[in-house]
Amino acid sequence: MARASKCWRLTATGMVTALALALALALALALALALALALPAGPAQAAGDTAPPPLTNGFGLTQVDTAVGGPTNFTITVTTPEVAGKHHIKIILPSGYYDDPNRRYPVLYFLHGSPDDPIQQNYSALTMSDSMITVIPDGGARGWYANWLNQKTQLGTQNWENFHLKQVIPFVDANLRTIPTKKARAVAGVSMGGFGALHYAQVRPDLFSQTASLSGDIDLSVRSMDLRLAVVASVTDALGAICGSASGACDPDNSPYKPGVDSDALFGSPYPVFNADWRWNEVDPAAHMDKLAGVDVSIYVGNGGGVPTEPEFWLEGAAQHVKDSMDALGMPYHYVDYGDGSTWGTQCNGGHNGACWEQDLRDLIPRLERAFAS
Repeated sequence: MARASKCWRLTATGMVTALALALALALALALALALALALPAGPAQAAGDTAPPPLTNGFGLTQVDTAVGGPTNFTITVTTPEVAGKHHIKIILPSGYYDDPNRRYPVLYFLHGSPDDPIQQNYSALTMSDSMITVIPDGGARGWYANWLNQKTQLGTQNWENFHLKQVIPFVDANLRTIPTKKARAVAGVSMGGFGALHYAQVRPDLFSQTASLSGDIDLSVRSMDLRLAVVASVTDALGAICGSASGACDPDNSPYKPGVDSDALFGSPYPVFNADWRWNEVDPAAHMDKLAGVDVSIYVGNGGGVPTEPEFWLEGAAQHVKDSMDALGMPYHYVDYGDGSTWGTQCNGGHNGACWEQDLRDLIPRLERAFAS
């Protein structure tokens, strides 16, 4: 009888031990699951796959059509209630993105110019980094990276700022292995996108540690009325005012800015009469450089070879106004005026073109990589 009792006690002890082990295992699995849900794993894809990785809809973005490209350089198409129509988002991943599933990356948001599209942003410099992700969202032919004052034009809803800052950024952070912090996030852009880069960093300095303008429309004050009116021309489809160039190329019948809408649709009245243009002054990057305290600023510009019909000729003055503002504030910055381009790469002629912007990016991207790594 005593022997049987001893056996029962050993069995009970074993059951308690087994139960404790099972509970510990369950807790460990629960903790592992919680951690897995808390940190996005990124695309579940092997390095040898040839298709773009699967991304999950969210934050108001719905993917439509089929992603185009390969595993590290691809374009998705999305819809959003914030901006009418379909919109491309181009994503460039480091070549070794799939090699280490635990590695996370900083992100460069690159904003295209007018009337371009993300698909057309084929600068080789954007694909050379092995240490950061690049995201190129659609900014529209003349969206100007802003929430438009008039949302009831023929163009439909035009909340580009909301689309990018409130939807694209969290969508990217949720789907890719990003480092979702200010220090690990930069915004840069060319032409219209140069305005967008400084504007976004000014309205949300908590999101970006670096901002860069490449030949940007970064002074919209009356000092640069020529640039303000160029913006108005894109909104109203005054094609003759914006498509003229040194080559004389102009095709009003195939304007990318159709249909034209009212000149006040974007930021209200652009005309400086009785302070009617106050909204333009509110979004003028040159007037608000103080908002970029704590954000590293880079400015690149040429002079169009001194030819007044070349847009860069006028953008140089806008860049100088921004530089003067930063000097007055005692701000640090990186400023490159490459003039006629003769010392800036082998193809740059100082004009408003991709050859000069390619060289800008070859200077900018290594500096971003060093800043992210510091």
